[in-house]
Amino acid sequence: MMGVEFQTLLRKELLRFVKVSVQTVAAPVLTALLYLVIFSQALGDRVKVFDQVAYTSFLVPGLVMMSVLQNAFANSSSSLIQSKITGNIVFVLLPPLSHREIFAAYVIASTARGLAVGLGVFVFTLGFADYLHANPLWSLLFAILGGFLLGALGLIAGIWADKFDQIAVFQNFIIMPLTFLSGVFYSVDSLPPIWQLISHLNPFFYVVDGFRYGFLGVSDASPMLSLAIVFSAACVAAAVALRLLSIGYKLRL
Repeated sequence: MMGVEFQTLLRKELLRFVKVSVQTVAAPVLTALLYLVIFSQALGDRVKVFDQVAYTSFLVPGLVMMSVLQNAFANSSSSLIQSKITGNIVFVLLPPLSHREIFAAYVIASTARGLAVGLGVFVFTLGFADYLHANPLWSLLFAILGGFLLGALGLIAGIWADKFDQIAVFQNFIIMPLTFLSGVFYSVDSLPPIWQLISHLNPFFYVVDGFRYGFLGVSDASPMLSLAIVFSAACVAAAVALRLLSIGYKLRL
């Protein structure tokens, strides 16, 4: 059973984004809505995706999952690098917290923020899309796994980085390209063969595709294959983050 130290750290991480929810939740929801309006109006009648699926209905699940991924990463990475720069990371390291408890607190809070933003995007886009086959439990599973994966990656980035510029490099050159090349705005099957191959090497593609399957009942890849790959990627990211925390990499001088 987790002790009071873990509960305190988790509460601190949750309150960190809840108290500034206009910035951490409302702003990303607005950004996703702008994407929806622009892409649905500009491409709604021009882009063909799955049979009997309107482009807007295809786009909404991708935007929801994109919001989950980006905000889960932002939460853990920004929290840890801010603690390192200001020096208050010592208050995380001094209490009798195991590396597993530190990992769990950061990743749970990151997943919670990602889900909160994703839920906000979903609620505000309900009137834009028609879903052929809703499987909420399947979608929720991929949303949690996606938030967990990006929360762990954010923790790795926060541990590795020494300043905010390095977090920006990680986000702009790794997280952002993988997100935009994951099939959020298009069906991977519509791409040339070489780009299909590249997309299928991207673990974010399977997060988005599996999540979309829960909404539409159709997908580019096998849902079970997507689940296996996303679960494996989450386990690898968790193992790396736990290892870095256990040895105190760039955390203990």
